[in-house]
Amino acid sequence: MNELMSQAFDLMIAGMGFVFVFLIVLVFATLLMSKLIGRFAPPEPATPARTPRAKPQAPASVDPDTAEAIKKAIAQYRSRHKK
Repeated sequence: MNELMSQAFDLMIAGMGFVFVFLIVLVFATLLMSKLIGRFAPPEPATPARTPRAKPQAPASVDPDTAEAIKKAIAQYRSRHKK
């Protein structure tokens, strides 16, 4: 039983060590990629140039048949999902 617990402890330490090393490598890889991106593709300015805003368009009219179909679908949904 003692040997089994010793093996379990060794396996736990090896697994935790592997995860720790992997995360450290991941952090350094992320930092390296961030520096490379910053060097080769400088960030864009924080405030974009002002562009004139488009005026909102009037809502498109809906075909009467489509409006009727939407009303029927809503009524059917509400009749099936009463609270």
